[in-house]
Amino acid sequence: MKITAIIGGSGLTQLASLKLIEQQQIKTPYGMPSSACTLGEIYGQKVIFIARHGNPHSIAPHNINYRANIWALKQMGAEQIIAVAAVGGITSAMSPARIAIPKQIIDYSYGREHTFFAEAGQAVQHIDFTHPYDEALRQRLIQSATDLDIQTGGVYGCTQGPRLETAAEIIRMQRDGCDLVGMTGMPEAALAKELEIPYACCAVIANWAAGKGADEITMSDILKNLEKGMADAETLLQHFFSGKS
Repeated sequence: MKITAIIGGSGLTQLASLKLIEQQQIKTPYGMPSSACTLGEIYGQKVIFIARHGNPHSIAPHNINYRANIWALKQMGAEQIIAVAAVGGITSAMSPARIAIPKQIIDYSYGREHTFFAEAGQAVQHIDFTHPYDEALRQRLIQSATDLDIQTGGVYGCTQGPRLETAAEIIRMQRDGCDLVGMTGMPEAALAKELEIPYACCAVIANWAAGKGADEITMSDILKNLEKGMADAETLLQHFFSGKS
């Protein structure tokens, strides 16, 4: 199997099933990554783990050094990336505590360093982003979700954060075709594409998006749903590496 990198989102700052080999603090041309890169094994498969928001969780979505994170994973030898992310559910099938493996993405973020080809004098690069997620890797994740309640598609809408969205913004996003809303899906996916690393998202639904559930979104509800959802995500990853698919 290819060397797999896992990017841990909110609620996943470390992997309980990861047998630690070493940790490396990688310096990149773009600054320091969110956390040290942890090299380890799961079921004998080599895995690289990085905490997207730092460990402890302290970096807001708009302040994440996405370029440094993806560059560091490439330097560590990552050949594919599974990005675990907490999201909100917009459409009826995307209920809290479930996992979704999205197929498409719409980017509403702004002001983020979103390309490795931004330096003066560099040739302009236009990557093909028709399919933002690697389909073979998506299918491996879907097949690994044995006995788990998952959604096998959908559109991830990436907002700026760190605030949650208004009900009107969610209505607009649903009109645009979004099924999920999160804050970290971009430019992460595009940067992986620029470095030619297959990338897929394992989205853990933490809450109903604004206006889709209760009048108020509470952190207690989010944390409760994340606890179950992230436990399922770790089970999915264990199946992925053990070949139980």
